[in-house]
Amino acid sequence: MTANDIVLVRYGEIALKSTTVRNRYEKTLMSNIRAMLDAGGIEYRDISREWGRIYIHTTDPAAAETASKVFGVVSVSPAITCEPTLESAAFTAADVGEAIINEGDSFGVRPRRSGRHSFSSRDIGLACGDAVWERIEARNPKVDLTSPDKEIFVEIRQDHGFVFTEVVQGVGGLPLGTQGRMVALVSGGIDSPVAAWLMMKRGCQIIPVYVNNDPFSDETTRQRALECIRVLQSWAPSHPLTVYEVPNGDSQVSFLSDCNPRYTCVLCRRMMYRIASCIMEKEHALGIITGASLGQVASQTAENMLAETCGIHVPIYHPVIGLDKTEIVDIARKIGTFDASTRPATCCTAVPEKPVTAAKCKNVCNEEAEIDVQALLQTAISGAIIVPQSEYI
Repeated sequence: MTANDIVLVRYGEIALKSTTVRNRYEKTLMSNIRAMLDAGGIEYRDISREWGRIYIHTTDPAAAETASKVFGVVSVSPAITCEPTLESAAFTAADVGEAIINEGDSFGVRPRRSGRHSFSSRDIGLACGDAVWERIEARNPKVDLTSPDKEIFVEIRQDHGFVFTEVVQGVGGLPLGTQGRMVALVSGGIDSPVAAWLMMKRGCQIIPVYVNNDPFSDETTRQRALECIRVLQSWAPSHPLTVYEVPNGDSQVSFLSDCNPRYTCVLCRRMMYRIASCIMEKEHALGIITGASLGQVASQTAENMLAETCGIHVPIYHPVIGLDKTEIVDIARKIGTFDASTRPATCCTAVPEKPVTAAKCKNVCNEEAEIDVQALLQTAISGAIIVPQSEYI
């Protein structure tokens, strides 16, 4: 059988855009595919496109799986190219059938046609099905179009035909880099890397920010966060991340010594938002991403989340807000951050035994009146560093 010589790349939402936007998104998607293939050491001759498809010209068997991890890709199929005729498609389908259909197997041909042709999709199915049958008749095959043992897909477009047996599901979403840049608060827990990844899937470039609560956390917590960021970077080889680390220990000391300890988590979250807002302004970003999940822990209540944002006038996105822990864990496993997020590490020791669960804006503001918020913020921002890429790549 002739070896696969191309990978068909399918996209979804991009096809709904206007011609101008679609053209721009397709070009971005192609650039991202190229970067992912290069990062994976995949050999390919070229990447091209036509209406509704992107093509990777390669014989590398790992190309399809690698391309399926690019945001915006709905599915991919390693395929054999043939001429856009019934005769060529039938001959190639018979070759494929001979290679994959065993004694007594059932098979089905899945035809598809686009462009202008003198034949229909049904004609493709009949011609290819007959050719396969004739080639392997001695193996006593069965035709089953409902649930066959083996499927042969035949797609004839205007200028090319393709025969393939596999459809690899992609991650979907929109091409990374089409929806602007956002600051992502990444703590190293399970939720925040998943939240960042979900916004990457929607086309957002992220600027990870790790807020370091030392001395109430230690290097194990930091390393866990950086390992999660390393995994996120692997999903975005064409967009090198700029990672910030910001000290927040002085703020925690002030909260614990000068404010009601029950408000520590709410006050800390507000300081994190202020820190993220400063970095957002510096980086010309468009919002802040958090891993908050409603009701998951005592401090993540609707009342607290409202109080946390009083007077903070920037968009804050919570992609996992409506997911339960099992759903978040499933995503973390799928994207590769779960192992990093569950490595042994010191939890924040500033968390109170009984945190407030129904904070009010007025009360939070009263607590903040007891401390110099702007001075603490300035201390944090002045101590911010950009983490060397060697620590997470």
